[in-house]
Amino acid sequence: MKNSLEFDRRFRILSGLSGIIGVVLLTTSFAINGGPPSEAMTSAELVKWGQENYVKGLWGAWLQAVGPLLIVLFALSLIHLAGATQRLAGWMVLFGASVLTTVSLIEITFYISAWYPEPMIMPSISLRFISAVQHLYFIAAAPALFLPLGVAIIESRVLPKTLGYLALLLAATFTVLGAAFMLQLTLPASVTAVAGIQGLWWLAAAITLIVRRGEIASIHEHDEEAIAPAKR
Repeated sequence: MKNSLEFDRRFRILSGLSGIIGVVLLTTSFAINGGPPSEAMTSAELVKWGQENYVKGLWGAWLQAVGPLLIVLFALSLIHLAGATQRLAGWMVLFGASVLTTVSLIEITFYISAWYPEPMIMPSISLRFISAVQHLYFIAAAPALFLPLGVAIIESRVLPKTLGYLALLLAATFTVLGAAFMLQLTLPASVTAVAGIQGLWWLAAAITLIVRRGEIASIHEHDEEAIAPAKR
C-alpha cells in the first residue's frame, strides 16, 4: 500500500510537471513567433520578412509542436488517475486529444511551409491555410477534449470539481465562438487570443495535481473494485 501511494505521488508530480512545461513551451512559442505584422503584405515582403525571422520562426514552430504533446500527456494522466480509462469519458478524452494534436500539427506544418521562399506565393498560401485551420481548434479540437475531461474530473476525486466545471465552461465557450465566427475566413485577433485562456486552466490543473494531498481515486482502486466481485 505504501509503495502504491508513493508511486501515485511521483506519478502526480511528473504528470503535473508535464502539463506545466507544456504550457510554458506553448506560451514561449507564441511569444517568439507572432506571425507577419500585416496580412496586406505582398509576396515579396512576406519572403523578406521570413528571411529576417527565419530562426525564431522555426524554433517557435518546434515549441508549438512539443508543447501540446506534453499537455496531452498530462490530460491522459488525469484520466488514468481518475480511473476513467475504461469509461466513455476516458475514451472521448483520448479521441479529443488525438483531434487536438492533429489540428495543432497541421497548423505547424503550414507555419514551417510559410518559410519557404520558393515559389514566392508559398508564404501567402501557407498563412491562409493557417487561418483556415485555426477554425478547427474552436469548432472541434478544444471542445472535444475539454468536454469529456471536465466530465471525468467531476466524476472523480483527481482534481477539485470546480476545475471540472471550468473545463465544461471552456468547451462551451470554444464551441460558441467557433459557430459565431464561422463566416469569417480569418478569425479576429480578439477571438484567437481567447484560446490562451486554456493555458491558464492547464497550469492551474497541473499545479493543483502536484500540491493536492487529498485522496485520489486512482486506477488501482478501480482495479480492486473489479477484482473483488470475482473473489466472491
